[in-house]
Amino acid sequence: MITSPSGGQRIEPGFVEIRGLAWSGRGKIATVEVSTDGGGSWKPAQLQVPILPMCHTRFRFGWWWKGDDVLLQSRCADETGYVQPTRAALVAARGAHSSYHYNAIQTWKIARDGQVTNVHI
Repeated sequence: MITSPSGGQRIEPGFVEIRGLAWSGRGKIATVEVSTDGGGSWKPAQLQVPILPMCHTRFRFGWWWKGDDVLLQSRCADETGYVQPTRAALVAARGAHSSYHYNAIQTWKIARDGQVTNVHI
């Protein structure tokens, strides 16, 4: 999940370093990807060492924000090939009221004024 920028923060147009944490209960994190268009496209993030089994792995992604409304997301995959699901996929598998081990992709909306809020898509 992206930890910066995140809810309650306000950012300015220009260079933004997106940072976050990834983890898996199945093994080591293999990749993290970041989307700045609500999951329409994905680009690889840089993982920071150490990368250990079943532990938090930090990631970062350099991005130039132009001041438009955007939806930020990250998704990870582990060494077993498991890819973090979308919210829709998780709801289809577990139902709308499941919160146990909720691991769906988190979405942050950045509004034109730079305000960051949590949204579900």
